[in-house]
Amino acid sequence: MLLNIFCLAGCLRPTFASQVVRKMMTPPSLSRRGFSITTVSALTALGVAGAARPDVPTSADSLGISNSNSAIHQDVIFKASPDRVYRALTDPELFDKVVLASGALQAMSLARTPTQISAEPGGAFSLFGGYITGRHLEMSPGVRLVQAWRSDSWPPHIFSIVRFELSAHPDGAKLSFDHTGFPNDDARSLATGWRQHYWEPLAKVLA
Repeated sequence: MLLNIFCLAGCLRPTFASQVVRKMMTPPSLSRRGFSITTVSALTALGVAGAARPDVPTSADSLGISNSNSAIHQDVIFKASPDRVYRALTDPELFDKVVLASGALQAMSLARTPTQISAEPGGAFSLFGGYITGRHLEMSPGVRLVQAWRSDSWPPHIFSIVRFELSAHPDGAKLSFDHTGFPNDDARSLATGWRQHYWEPLAKVLA
């Protein structure tokens, strides 16, 4: 590489070439970082900066971007105010009624353990006899609830993210729900479970 630089330098005006070559020489007091900066500057001046910074592919694959992870989005209308829907999702006694109305405990032979839901951001929750557990990430009453959410059937280190967004609707409240970060193979059963074990019994409790 230095041979090519010197050849290029010889094709330039002697004055300029000598200045460039002198920059490449490392005086005893020059640090490693200083030498690197001087080298890059000299290569840039000679029009061969590409040698100091090779082209790096920037395709989605090389950046580690995945477009294959499953996600669930569901919109549901409830005949209740956003505040009531939010309260039903975060009040242990009310959500216990949702659990009982869902029939999930009997269908899955789950323990009849009372629902536990913390009222504080960062607090834990345990639903459906402890089969569903997690923590609150964000709590905005009547507006938004975001949780780190997991099923007991998943490996211990797996947590997904669920997001409940509430807004007013002519019929009551609109809930825009998103679920991401779960095992891809569970997408269909989860999408079905949200409707059967959350939205349908929740509508009955709020009626």
